[in-house]
This record gives sequence, C-alpha cells and structure tokens, in this order.
Amino acid sequence: MSSSMSTDASATSTPPTSETPTTRELMSRLWRSTLPMTLGIMGLLGFNMVDAAFVSHLGTAPLAAQSFTFPLTFLIIGVQVGMGIAIAAIVSRTLGAEDEARARRLGGVVLLGSGVLMALLMLLLWVIRVPAFELLGANATEMTLIEVYWGPSLIASWLGAMAYVLYSLFRAHGDTRLPGEMMLLTSVFNLVLDPLLIFGAGPLSGFGLAGAAWATVLSFGAGLAITAFKLSRRDWMEYRGLWVEWQASRRQLAGIAIPAILCQMMPALSAMLVTAIVAGLGQAEVAAWGIASRLETFSLIVVLALTMSLPPWLGRCYGAGRWQEIRRLMNLAARVVVIWQLVLGIIAAVLATPLAYVLVGSDEVSAALAVLLPWMLPSYSFLGICMLVVSAANALGWPLRATALSFVRLFICFMPAVWLGAHLDGLRGVAIGSAIGNLLAGVVAWRVYRQALGDRGKSVRRHAYVATT
Repeated sequence: MSSSMSTDASATSTPPTSETPTTRELMSRLWRSTLPMTLGIMGLLGFNMVDAAFVSHLGTAPLAAQSFTFPLTFLIIGVQVGMGIAIAAIVSRTLGAEDEARARRLGGVVLLGSGVLMALLMLLLWVIRVPAFELLGANATEMTLIEVYWGPSLIASWLGAMAYVLYSLFRAHGDTRLPGEMMLLTSVFNLVLDPLLIFGAGPLSGFGLAGAAWATVLSFGAGLAITAFKLSRRDWMEYRGLWVEWQASRRQLAGIAIPAILCQMMPALSAMLVTAIVAGLGQAEVAAWGIASRLETFSLIVVLALTMSLPPWLGRCYGAGRWQEIRRLMNLAARVVVIWQLVLGIIAAVLATPLAYVLVGSDEVSAALAVLLPWMLPSYSFLGICMLVVSAANALGWPLRATALSFVRLFICFMPAVWLGAHLDGLRGVAIGSAIGNLLAGVVAWRVYRQALGDRGKSVRRHAYVATT
C-alpha cells in the first residue's frame, strides 16, 4: 500500500512531461474509443425495437406476454452490467499497475465465475416462473405464451451475458472497437432472423412468439462464438492458479459488482414509481411519458457510450497512479457531454411540436409530448454528468459513492421534484420537475467527484510526506 501511495503522489505532484498526452491527443483517443460503443449501443437499442415491432404483428396477447418478461429481463441485465463494470474496473486497474500475469488470471476467474453465476440465476428464474409472472398479473392465456417464450429467452440471456463479459474484458484491455462491432453485428443477425423464425418463409413455418426468443439465441450465440474466437488469439487469459486468485480477489470483485448491480436496479424501481405518478394525470400523459422515456435513451447514446469506454481507461490510469490524466479526462468528457446534450436538447426543444407529431399519431398524445420535450431534453446535459461520474466512480475505487449518487439522483433529486411538479402544475409540472431533478443530480454528482478527487490527492500527499520524513 505504501508503494502505491508513493506512486500516486509522484503522479499527482510531478509536472507534465513530453510523454503527457495533449488535450487534442486525449480528445482523439476518447473519440476513437467512444465511437464504436456508440454504434454498438445504437444497434442494441434497435435490437429491442425490432423485436417489439415484429411481435406486435402477432397480436395483443403475444405482445403483452413478452412485456411481462421485461421486469425479470431487466434484473438479468442489471446483474450482467454490474459484473461487467466490476470486470472492466479490476482488470484495467491491474493492467495499469503493470501486473499482466494477475490480469490474465483475473480474466479466467471472471469468465468461469460469471458463467456459473449467470447459469444459476437463469435456473432460479425458470423455477419461479409461474408464481413470478402470476404476481406480475399474467392471465392464463398469457401464461401459455410465456411458457414457450421464457425458456429460450433465458438461454439467450445467458449467451448475451457471457458475450457481455467478454466485451468487458476487451474494454478493460483498451479495445472498444470489437465490442461495438459485435453489438452491431448481433443486432443485424436478429433483424434478419426475427421475421424468418417468427412468421416463417416458404416451406419454413414460423414459431410465433417463441421465434423471437430463438432468433435472439442464434444472434447472441453467433456473437459469443466470434468474440470467444477473437479472445483465443489474445494472451489475456490464464487458467492456472484460478482458485488462489479467486480467494484473493473475490472481496474486491464483490465490492465493485454488488454496488454496481444495485445502481442498475434503482432506475427500474424509480421508473415504475414515476409512471405511477404520471398515471394519475391521464392515459395520454402516460403514453407521452413513455415515449419521452424512450427518447431519453436515444438522446443519451453518446453518454452511454462514454460510460462504457471511459472507465477502463480511468482504471488503467488509477492503477498507474496517473491522477492528472484522470482529472483531464474527466474534464474533457464532461465538456463533451454538456455541449453535445445542450445542443441536442435545444434543437429538440425548438422543434418540440413538429417532432412530437412526427413521433406520435394521436393528437392528444402528441400535444402532451410537446409539453415534455422542451424541458426534459436540455436537462439531459446535467443527467449525463451524473451518469458519467457514477460510471467513473466504479473505476476509481469509489463503488459506495457510485451507489449513493444513484440513490440521491433518483430518490432525492428526481422523484420528489416530479411528484411536487405533478401536484402543482400537472404534466408541465412533471416536465419542469424532471428538469430540476436532473439539474440537481448533475451539480451534486460533480461536486462529489471533485471532493473525492481532492480528498484522494490530499491523502496521497500526506502519505508521501510521511514516507519521506
């Protein structure tokens, strides 16, 4: 610990050298690492939309049956993303500390451990399927459809989780291009396979709702196979000494993964509670809020890509003690987020009414959506800052701060403002409350980040002083 502290101190106190990257070089590297992830996330978002679009042609009952599986699917995604954050953070830090042998052992540990953990989770979700879906409100007809869909859907989820684990290893080693390409490629596979397996073609008969799940199985399976082949050509894995490495690393992995998983669970709970608040205003308002929520995901694509591409880079800087580079990277990423989201938000606000009528056929829902957009979309610049800080906190060894920030953002800043706005001014109050909540979350997150970085620097300098006296 003393040696690492001394390294941090020197990295903090020494002036820039000729090897220190310029701002232009940092921007170029950040762009190259973020662009592939942006394209990949666009592909994944299209993946879900394509599935829903094809299933909607089967009728209301199959679409409702698929919708009942979403809460449990979000649970799986939350676990897989939390593990991915832990993998990228701990492996990238180890690489930054130039301990490549341990990084290879960690690669083997996380691959085998994730495979077993996710398989147990899928088994549990299969065993409890009947009481779980009945609790969610599925009727007998929907349960019959869910029975044929849920099994292959769990297989697809396991394959997708394992592919995500491999993507996290590539990101930890600084390769964001392959994960982005594979996410886009699996989306294209799904687009081709969905109509064939759902509806059939020629002599091939379709499988209906189950066909959507089997299309996902084949798409994720192909992505996993290609990524595993690419990984086999890299010297990033070691299978000797895994038990010893597991004993040494399990607490560190759990210390990052568990808070990260909790962070992923909180937005789903918040979304359900906010929807309940908006539901009291009317059906058109709920429909408009749902569309605005989906627009939020699309408008935050660049931020989401940064939250995937930046943490491994920060983790390597953390492992190497390059705190000045961390500071510069975060400042640069924050400027990108604020400028991009503000420009995008202002354009959307100016075009709110025509945009709403293009997106929605119903005049009533379009009018409600036009009320939400001018307030919500510009505020995503502050929401983006909060998301950036939460993702960086996991890479910089502050998982509890990340969890606390997620809780504060959703349940202290956002939800109370939306609730108060709804009671004071209906839907417009909801829009204004949402914007205020996002603003507060961004300001609080950035202050917490600056304080955490400042405290770290002070503790480093104190330890370095003691070590030299």
